Amino acid sequence: MQEATFEASIKELEEIVKKLEGGELSLDEMLKLFEKGISLSRKCNKILNEAEKKVNMLVKKDDTMDKQEFTALEGE
Repeated sequence: MQEATFEASIKELEEIVKKLEGGELSLDEMLKLFEKGISLSRKCNKILNEAEKKVNMLVKKDDTMDKQEFTALEGE
């Protein structure tokens, strides 16, 4: 089974919220949807944290390169 994308997970989470807010579900159905929603929320949070780490690494790498290039230019 292919892992769902961030966007697909967010969409599914939004659908769950709409169903829960509708108030027409049994307690058992609500609990099952709530559990699924929590799982999706954690999954999305994990994806966002990983993306943030990648962005921070890229920015840090670019900052280091810029400083090295600037230092090399100062020596000319």
